[in-house]
Amino acid sequence: MGLFEWFGSFGSSALGYVIPFLFVLTIVVFFHELGHFLVARWCGVDVKTFSVGFGPELFGFNDRKGTRWRLSAIPLGGYVRFAGDDNEASAGSNSAALAEMTPEERSRTFAGKGVAARAAVVAAGPIANFILAIAIFATIFTLYGRQVVSPQIDGVVAGSAAEAAGFQPGDTILSIDGTPITSFNDLQRLVSISAGVDLSVLVRRGDDEVTLLVTPELKELTDQFGNKQKVGVLGVSHSTTGGGVTVERYAPPQAVWIATQETWFFASRTLSYLFQVVVGRESADQLGGPIRVATVSAQVATLGFVALVNLAAILSISIGLINLFPIPMLDGGHLLFYAVEAVRGKPLSERVQELGFRIGFAAVLMLMIFATWNDIIHLSSL
Repeated sequence: MGLFEWFGSFGSSALGYVIPFLFVLTIVVFFHELGHFLVARWCGVDVKTFSVGFGPELFGFNDRKGTRWRLSAIPLGGYVRFAGDDNEASAGSNSAALAEMTPEERSRTFAGKGVAARAAVVAAGPIANFILAIAIFATIFTLYGRQVVSPQIDGVVAGSAAEAAGFQPGDTILSIDGTPITSFNDLQRLVSISAGVDLSVLVRRGDDEVTLLVTPELKELTDQFGNKQKVGVLGVSHSTTGGGVTVERYAPPQAVWIATQETWFFASRTLSYLFQVVVGRESADQLGGPIRVATVSAQVATLGFVALVNLAAILSISIGLINLFPIPMLDGGHLLFYAVEAVRGKPLSERVQELGFRIGFAAVLMLMIFATWNDIIHLSSL
């Protein structure tokens, strides 16, 4: 059985959930930590441990520079531990150990580096996640291409926002609020995140160009796996059985550019959704945790290996964004402290940093509990 068929053969068994979940999460975590590792080595920091997962080591090895590479028992994250770190999260330095080091030894610790080097090492993790997503998308676009559906409307749903705005079968969407539309996918993406927002849509109707004003409706849609999602809907359709459907493959440079745009789209959409949640315009029921990731991974695995790798790219973008949030304990929290240090000319006191990390830990823990509760509600509705 080939790799595509092997991933596509998963059903509802326990392995059908565990293996795709571990495959996706391990790729994302490995590259995140690899970003930290590579820039740390480049900055001259000794790396003691590179771990995928937490807890007891399942197996590992030492490289020629003394770094212990290990796969650990709890596969819900990972860490890189530098010389002089007080813990796996690099949340502080071991002051007693640092005091006993020679200047040469201290210069090879993370704490012994300047604020710019430390910030570069920390930022490298999320950046690696974005690079991974771009690399995956670009590879897929080069080797397999992507389906492009003409933005021509074949049908208008009665009573929909599109009908009220005057859309007609045969109209071709040219742009939305000045953004060019080259495929039906572009239309769906923009509309899905614009529920309740007035949109100016330029369409070609015969030999004329007509501008229509429309406000997408917020509706709950159910996908092929039974997952429900609230998105903006116009009420137009395009048949994928006739003409206007092509598969476009791209040369590597163009694929990288389109992959970068794809990565930006998912990142901006995620940030937009989170902002809408904060201001109360969106429900937080779409936030998910490990259970949701495992469920979606198993579902996507039934579609084949390429679909599962594509999911890894999307998850990598989310992990990169989350880690940039200015919450102590996350990479963004470290960067916040380093920014303060750069302005003040000296780091915050150990007491303030410790308090910050405790608050950050509590915030992350509460978010995980909330996301897990959402996961349980989501599973009960399937």
